[in-house]
Amino acid sequence: MRRHELTDEEWAIIAPLLPNKVRGVARVDDRRVINGILWRFRTGAPWRDVPERYGPRTTLYNRFVRWRAAGGWDKLLEAVSAACDGDIVMIDSSCVRVHQHGAGDQKGGDDDGCMGRSRGGLTTKIHLLLTAGQAGDAPAGRELLARLAPGSILLADKAYDTDAIRAETAERGAFANVLPRTIRKRTFAFSPWLYRQRNLVERFFNRIKQMRGPATRYDRRPDNFLAALKLAAVRIWINAL
Repeated sequence: MRRHELTDEEWAIIAPLLPNKVRGVARVDDRRVINGILWRFRTGAPWRDVPERYGPRTTLYNRFVRWRAAGGWDKLLEAVSAACDGDIVMIDSSCVRVHQHGAGDQKGGDDDGCMGRSRGGLTTKIHLLLTAGQAGDAPAGRELLARLAPGSILLADKAYDTDAIRAETAERGAFANVLPRTIRKRTFAFSPWLYRQRNLVERFFNRIKQMRGPATRYDRRPDNFLAALKLAAVRIWINAL
């Protein structure tokens, strides 16, 4: 086995969760294909530079896109993350630079491809979804509250300290342990000890960015870039659990 390829333990978990409907000619070995996809995102190289040992680059790209469109990577992530039964939920964001290969022709308009100008130049912001780099954290944070279960604890930094997020968290029967902004006049219950546990989500982003593909956005399509992030997260979940 080559460095960074799926271990036997990882493959034993992933294999049963992959789509198994085969039409016509039997498809190329799934493990080899996923190792090729992982190689591409680990190195940040173009698809055409993936080594031949992983098979035709068109097969790798088409399989990656087809499973993304069919929700395969979503189902894989949901399955491995379901093993977590914790009651602490952490939200955060991280900006990544957009490479010129991913930028394409920026013509403006409403469809920004989840790219925008921030202090770091042309960037994309990663939450559990994608936004343009200049977008605020709080609006995206509200979308992340959909699965907040009653009795859970929300950990977030002061970028998420808004009345709307606090109110929605309370409506869902959860506790918002959010760092208050310095301009706040009201006081809120806040546990510094709990807040220190938020280092886990920061470490998660650091782990994601150990792969060059997610660390710099090379994909023009935001759905392909998000799928790559989900695949990277699958490996993190499997090794953590």
